[in-house]
Amino acid sequence: MALLLMTTAAQAQAQAQAQAEGSPAPTRLQVVGGLADVRLYQDYERSFWREELPRISEGRLQADIVPFDSSGIRGQDMLHLLRLGVVSFGTVLLSLAANTDPELAAPNLALLAPDISMLRRVVQAYRPYLTALLKREYGVEMLAVYAYPAQVLFCTDPLPNLESVRRRRVRVSNYSQADVIEALGGHPVVTTFASQAEELQTGRVDCVITGSLSGNQIGLHRVARQVHPMALSWGLSIFAANRQAWDELPQDLQLTLRRGLGRLELNVWAAAGQDTEDGFLCNAGRPGCQSGTPGTMAWNAVTPEDETARRRLLSTAVIPGWIARCGESCRQGWNTYLAPLTRIFLPGPGEKPDTQLPSVGIARPHGGGARLTASP
Repeated sequence: MALLLMTTAAQAQAQAQAQAEGSPAPTRLQVVGGLADVRLYQDYERSFWREELPRISEGRLQADIVPFDSSGIRGQDMLHLLRLGVVSFGTVLLSLAANTDPELAAPNLALLAPDISMLRRVVQAYRPYLTALLKREYGVEMLAVYAYPAQVLFCTDPLPNLESVRRRRVRVSNYSQADVIEALGGHPVVTTFASQAEELQTGRVDCVITGSLSGNQIGLHRVARQVHPMALSWGLSIFAANRQAWDELPQDLQLTLRRGLGRLELNVWAAAGQDTEDGFLCNAGRPGCQSGTPGTMAWNAVTPEDETARRRLLSTAVIPGWIARCGESCRQGWNTYLAPLTRIFLPGPGEKPDTQLPSVGIARPHGGGARLTASP
């Protein structure tokens, strides 16, 4: 936080000096980005704000950016700091923000999107609701949605399938992941992103859930033996602006910023898919590794049994756990925006699931209500 305040003061002094000299001062933005040690920040966020934005705005917009985890800001506080105006523009990790506002967890629920194609469809469907929710409850303008590479299991011992998590201590980053691990008979443990390699090395945890490539970048390939390739979640984050700070920008600069962030978002999503695959190749030391360090980890394909377990856990543990934390507004939001996509409809009070439907976790609207089917 001290670093952020010092940077803001320096910017204000530079603007005052430019005005005193009679030259037009650019509009300067102070931006707080995502995690410092991963590629999304190093290769995309940082270069956009420091290099691309001045270019596309013809010098009218300039920005400095610092990652939240090296600027004295806790990730779980970012959304509240944006609401208060302490941070004007910032990246918010949804998994952390959802710990206090479960509605934000919906598009990033564990096991909801087994591949990035499904994740795109989920975000597209839920985006109008998420935009309205952030504006109404927090007074912030959502400008972009970023995706980190797939969040997968790294373990120190062999992991032939998801069911093998039983009795293992597993690092998780949100309640939804914890629901999965508990349903599998494991023990969820909360640790920071930066401490994962140490936690594995010292034996305080047996497995961690983190990005396939970001895990490699923090050295997990040196302390873990197995990576399971099923995407448990995707590490979604949003980029948003304090509403007052946003409204103070001229409309033409707002449009420039929206267009630039739209292109940045497309690039980040493309990289998330590429980096997911690259993470697996690098962790296993296979040909084609580009952005990571080659390791010697085992990596086996997802089995049909894993996919069956995913559908069962989503229906019987993940979604019910989320609704229990979130309440009626989340049930209604799910049924309006995500049920048509997933065909999983959540029953309201007094409604019963249609037990005659044979499909695991699949349901259709029925009468005036909705329902959630469970696996046999």
